Amino acid sequence: MKRLSILVAITLICTCSSALLSQWTDNKNAVIASIDNHSSELIALSDSIWKYAEVALEEVKSAGILADYAEKQGFDVRRGVAGMPTAFIASYGNGEPIIGILGEFDALPGLSQKTEPAKDPLKPGAAGHGCGHNMFGAASLGAAVAIKELIESGDIEGTVRFYGTPAEETLFGKLYFARDGLLDDLSVCFDWHPSARIEADVQSSKALVDFTVEFHGQAAHASGDPWNGRSALDALEFYTQGLNYQREHMKPTVRIHYQIMNGGEVVNVVPDYARIWTRLRDSKAGDVLVHWERLKQIAEGAAMMANVDYEIKLISGLHEVVPNRTGGARMQANLELLGPIEYSEEEGVFARGIQESTGKPKTGIRGEIKPLKETAEHPNGGSTDVGDVSWLVPEVRLRVTTAPEDTPWHSWAVVACGGMSIGHKGLVYAAKALAMTMTDVFESEDLRMEMREEWKLRVDDYDYKPILPEGPPPVPEHILELGQD
Repeated sequence: MKRLSILVAITLICTCSSALLSQWTDNKNAVIASIDNHSSELIALSDSIWKYAEVALEEVKSAGILADYAEKQGFDVRRGVAGMPTAFIASYGNGEPIIGILGEFDALPGLSQKTEPAKDPLKPGAAGHGCGHNMFGAASLGAAVAIKELIESGDIEGTVRFYGTPAEETLFGKLYFARDGLLDDLSVCFDWHPSARIEADVQSSKALVDFTVEFHGQAAHASGDPWNGRSALDALEFYTQGLNYQREHMKPTVRIHYQIMNGGEVVNVVPDYARIWTRLRDSKAGDVLVHWERLKQIAEGAAMMANVDYEIKLISGLHEVVPNRTGGARMQANLELLGPIEYSEEEGVFARGIQESTGKPKTGIRGEIKPLKETAEHPNGGSTDVGDVSWLVPEVRLRVTTAPEDTPWHSWAVVACGGMSIGHKGLVYAAKALAMTMTDVFESEDLRMEMREEWKLRVDDYDYKPILPEGPPPVPEHILELGQD
């Protein structure tokens, strides 16, 4: 009954908010003009980050050019926050409301690619922006600059705050922002993500827990005296068998995937060390933590069967996104006001080339605006540390086309599009849609209150805590030497 009452209340809030259609205003015209004025700079930022292609917690150049640009635009920049040299916060203004916007800039290993519609690494084995984070950070900062100029001119009041958040792909840098209380005073927060479609994002995500299991045994000659060995690899295999048998007895919403990091060095030695990285997901963080206890028992049982020692190390965990349909409805109205993205014939040829190379139907690229969807109870897809932000503050989310329809994400194809005009158009469009909706939020206390009321109903009495091990972020030593604030 309580759950039903919450859903009814949220529906009423969203219905009220959806009725308030956006219109062109002087302030919205101003932010559009600002982004057009800065568009060449934003594209240059994105292209530089695309070329740097720095992986988690090593985004020294990428974070540096974004922070430098923010300072040049008049923001007060704090570098090296939350224990990460590549994390920073850029602020402008005074007092409330305090509106945040998130920016990411980390790349993925092994996805280097030229701006060509066929697989062709720029540098074989190097990293690439297979999730489009080069565009993510640049567009979000562009929106923040447009809002800063409105505050500077006296047309709106409050504070705009850009969060430069590293390591989204693997180590989830926003959790350390959350743990250090750097998001606690926000009124509302915004983010966007490159996509194959344009839509206000009112879906949740999957929660997860990330951990490694290490097995320690006794080495021996694999033929001469294997009876004197205790195989860490045997334990690892027992463990993976346990995981795979466990799948039958878990709900369809659960995902388990793993990567064997070490299974021995040579075939004629009984391996005394083995290591596996495991990721467990489900729709809710509370359920994930329950499943994790079961997987820890499987690791213990595997070690017992192989007569070896074991150690489990938590990397981190993510909470699911708390959707905000009130903010999503306002974003949707601004998308419809802004209109679709138009593509040239050359961009259409490029898009169809990407689809042909990846074995997809050659349907081209979609620049139209998708309707606002119903929020699914159990989301498909991946996970994001934006979820943890959304447990602390109402989060407004957006997806914008930066690659053709059906493009495999986390692939070379996204890298190719992100370094050319298809990606450029997406990042400029995202900056405009974000800035327009941020303008609405700054101007309307009623809208902010509606968003927070929905957020309170969804969060309910859950006691949020970031899922992290004790201690600082696992920053590489050579990055730590660069120093922190």
